[in-house]
Amino acid sequence: MCHARLTVYRLPGWLRPRRPWRPRREEPSAPERRAPSYDFVWKLTRTCARWFSISTSFLGSFWFRITRGVKQMLQISPTSFRSILIMQTKFIGDIVLASALAKNLQLEYPGVKVVFLCDARFAGFLTAHGIAAEVVSFSRAGMRGTPLQRGRELVRVVRTLRRHRFDMVIDITDSKTSRLVSGLVRAPIRVGHYPTERPLRWLERQPANVRMKPYGFGEKHYLFRYLSPLEVLGVDLRVRAPAIRPLPFETTQALALLSKHHLRPNAFVAVHAGASFIGRRWQPERFAAAIERISSETGLDAVLIGGPDEHEAADKIMAAAKTPVVNLVGTLSLETLLALLKEARLFLGNESGPMHMAAAAGTPVVGLFGRTNPVRWGPVGVPSISLRPSMPCDCIGGDLCRRTDSSKACCVWRLEVDSVVEAVRELLARTDVALEQAV
Repeated sequence: MCHARLTVYRLPGWLRPRRPWRPRREEPSAPERRAPSYDFVWKLTRTCARWFSISTSFLGSFWFRITRGVKQMLQISPTSFRSILIMQTKFIGDIVLASALAKNLQLEYPGVKVVFLCDARFAGFLTAHGIAAEVVSFSRAGMRGTPLQRGRELVRVVRTLRRHRFDMVIDITDSKTSRLVSGLVRAPIRVGHYPTERPLRWLERQPANVRMKPYGFGEKHYLFRYLSPLEVLGVDLRVRAPAIRPLPFETTQALALLSKHHLRPNAFVAVHAGASFIGRRWQPERFAAAIERISSETGLDAVLIGGPDEHEAADKIMAAAKTPVVNLVGTLSLETLLALLKEARLFLGNESGPMHMAAAAGTPVVGLFGRTNPVRWGPVGVPSISLRPSMPCDCIGGDLCRRTDSSKACCVWRLEVDSVVEAVRELLARTDVALEQAV
């Protein structure tokens, strides 16, 4: 049994709020010569003291930045962890990367109950594949609504989390809301990033009493930002990349869908033309040209995949393509999509969640990147080629581009069809050799 030495930050006793000292007031010596009244001073002192007692956490964070706090060593036995909350409130690609953290925790602490806080859309996917024993979901629409709606949703989520009485909370979202929830859950061990991804403002604080590095194990990929808690907890890194395999009934559904469209397993390319921002989507007409050349050169079919809000790009590809293309955009659940990606010969698509799903399923990936650095966000764990135009990139997106935000740049538009087709050809040749050696 291993014991992890964790660094816990606490405020010194002299910084903790105390009742203010109030001198004794004396009556005026004579009505005609009344001493100056200091009622205003005492009222101001009392008000400041009350405000200080209410806002201890915020002022404590401010004073901590000045004094740097006091470090105390705490020795914790792994057997004390019965339930762990992982806060990952982002998107499906982040969920896939965070699955490696959950797997390592399950291997280190047998019998521990891992619970995810995430979007309600991902609850079934996480529990079905054993990534989480339970999911506490939140409504993204509620968190983006009016202040009253956000407050109600926040109160509901916090109440639900408190009922679980977690032994440890790991905040890998690293947002203002996630830090607030982490502090309100009241778990004995609270793990969080320090320094945070975005600098804390004056009244913001990091409630974590176990602070992890921005990236763990000396790596630069964003996956190791999600694996950083393992290093600070003293947990061995046994699973270095996400690996999510479809369940038998999911595979059966995917094979039935392929048979319906006269497709054979391992004989088609899964193409994803969508992304969260238009500037991160390679042009549909270039996707159509690449699909036509890949089909004519390799004999592989093409299947379009994506979410319900990505029909526009798929329709443009279908209109421009001169070869038959199967359009499954908006028709697949996450579970069926994972099984379909597993049966694909190769994945071709923009930098997005389905790219990470394909990698987790074990399918070779050709990823199309713009300003986002593939070193940070590229596919991991499978043979892959990440294409990116030369940098610095000449802006071709007009008002759409934001040079300071890599997720709001149109650099991927500069990728040519020839380079994409060449990358597909090279990856197919490389993986064909690997398949022959495996046989």
